[in-house]
Amino acid sequence: MFVTAQEMRDAEEALFAQGVVAEELMNLAGLKIAREILNRFPSPGGRLAIAVTGKGNNGADALVALRHLKEAGWQVAVRSCAQPATFTGLPAQKWQELGPVTLLDDLQHLPENKGLILLDGLLGIGTEGNIREPLATLAREMNTLHHRGRAFTVAVDIPSGLNCDTGECGEDTVIADLTCTLGRPKQGLIADAATSHVGSLAFLELPGLSEFDTRHDHLICPATLPIQRLHRPYDFHKGDAGRVGIVAGSRGLAGAAALCALGALKAGGGLITLFVKEQDYPLILPLVPIEVMVRPVLSYLEILHERLDALAIGPGLGKAGTDILSLISQFQNPTVIDADALNLIARRGTISSLRPNQVVTPHPGEMARLLPHPHPQLTRSQIARQFTDQSPATLLFKGARTLVTSRESPLAYNTTGTPGMATGGQGDVLTGVIAAFLARGLEPLEAASMGAWLTGRAAEIALQTESLESLTATATASHLGMAFNDLRAT
Repeated sequence: MFVTAQEMRDAEEALFAQGVVAEELMNLAGLKIAREILNRFPSPGGRLAIAVTGKGNNGADALVALRHLKEAGWQVAVRSCAQPATFTGLPAQKWQELGPVTLLDDLQHLPENKGLILLDGLLGIGTEGNIREPLATLAREMNTLHHRGRAFTVAVDIPSGLNCDTGECGEDTVIADLTCTLGRPKQGLIADAATSHVGSLAFLELPGLSEFDTRHDHLICPATLPIQRLHRPYDFHKGDAGRVGIVAGSRGLAGAAALCALGALKAGGGLITLFVKEQDYPLILPLVPIEVMVRPVLSYLEILHERLDALAIGPGLGKAGTDILSLISQFQNPTVIDADALNLIARRGTISSLRPNQVVTPHPGEMARLLPHPHPQLTRSQIARQFTDQSPATLLFKGARTLVTSRESPLAYNTTGTPGMATGGQGDVLTGVIAAFLARGLEPLEAASMGAWLTGRAAEIALQTESLESLTATATASHLGMAFNDLRAT
């Protein structure tokens, strides 16, 4: 599914040889970029979009998108590396079609604007090495606004200055909050070194270019998610939605249990039961959504006698006892294993004894404990493969570019999320969401991928009213409904 720069050029040339007109493809690409921006920023009031362009076709794509934003009621302007009178071909044509627009001399003297969107259209997929002048000056201007928190940067196809094949970044490579990759995702976008420059990813399909062979490494995005599995017939009932069991929470960590239960609830779990130790019951009960049943137990092994379709184990358990390991090994239905349950496995168990229907969700620190001797130079994808070589479990490897895979499966890279999710409780919500999908009957890889995309998208939507600093796990969970609607509308 991922392509090099040359493979992308070859695919485009083959398409043009079939009679497809380059301008038609450009018009569609620009329209889709504009729609992606409008979807993320639905209110035009006070919004200013600035296309920062070179003289090539990426700049023309940005101008097409800018025209659609202008037609939607946005204020627009252009910052170009050259006078538009020097443009030729499609860039010249798209400049004319844009109509009257302010041409800026720099980005340093803009009026204060709470809704500034920068469209990075400086360079395309052929970049190698550092950006040269005069484009480097424009890239630095964009990055300065980004660092000051004054702008949201959208890269057209690939951040300018990023090597399409390797993901290597030059000195002035544009730092994007969102990259709208066109037609086919570029190989360099998923490199570890590229993550902080790429931001979240939107994969925009183009007819004749896009393909979705999930038998190979791919992006987790609406086109590759089993959206049809979410369908609820009219006679659907809570039993069909699945019975979710949650083993979470302890003294001082009651919030983790509540957030996990909230995640399962907002992801559509039919009947949700939170199991807690008797001594912790009065501490946890007041925090849990009223729709969730809370059951005190003397031993977690009592859960083996319950009728459950899926189980989530780990958030906020603290120093869990060996009965957790016994529960993990003896409960035969799909299970999500997270947080303190993972740490217990790292201390006393072995990942080789896990099963394919068990989803483990480590962050990098937990992964380092599960794999006690990782090579320090391994990439995230190599670490994921090292895990699946040793364990048959389904893996969701958390991070800025969350990975989902298993021993017999390709690597799937999540496209959603935000740095605002770097706060306590986000993983607890994710665990509950995955458990709800497992209880519904989704396969472990499907449930993990769906959970990663939806929670990341919910967090992105929450930023319409929150800041990166104020985003909480509760806010992410509360926006899951909008994320579901967004997924279905794609």
